[in-house]
Amino acid sequence: MNKKIIVYAGIILMLWACGSSKSQPTEAQLQTLNELIDSRQFTIESDWAHPQATRAMQQIVNSGLMLPGNTAGNISLVGNTNFLRVKGDSVFSYLPYFGERQMQIDYGGRDNAIEFKGLMEDLTIEKTKNNGYKFVFNAKSGRENFRVYLSITPGLKSDMLLNSGSRFPIGYSGDVVKTE
Repeated sequence: MNKKIIVYAGIILMLWACGSSKSQPTEAQLQTLNELIDSRQFTIESDWAHPQATRAMQQIVNSGLMLPGNTAGNISLVGNTNFLRVKGDSVFSYLPYFGERQMQIDYGGRDNAIEFKGLMEDLTIEKTKNNGYKFVFNAKSGRENFRVYLSITPGLKSDMLLNSGSRFPIGYSGDVVKTE
């Protein structure tokens, strides 16, 4: 009976130690993030695109058209031009799109990416409980309207989700850098 108590206590101690190993942001990280948000001068460079994993996306993966390491729900963007730039109340972007369209595209099929160039409409910025920030806004790309959900952590990592009435949702994750 004594051995069982010691074993259980050891397991509980290990689980507690592993669970409390989350690193807290430093004061320098928090100050850098707050300055970045206050200035609204930053660029997000994504490393991964996260399209909705549909049957059609899985068929593309199964066909061998995608590079190794990519899946129907995670596509590496390393080496591909992509950005979302915030300058004051304006947003500019070039984000490659992977997924299904729900409408016809322009003749010639040149509308492959999500390109914003204009004001962020209905912008809300909230501080999150993990000391990060959450941006929610509307933006236009050509004839399409997008609802953008952007979260930035104190470690200057970002997660984005873009919703449109014309395309399946897609997410992006990457790094935030200050823009001059």
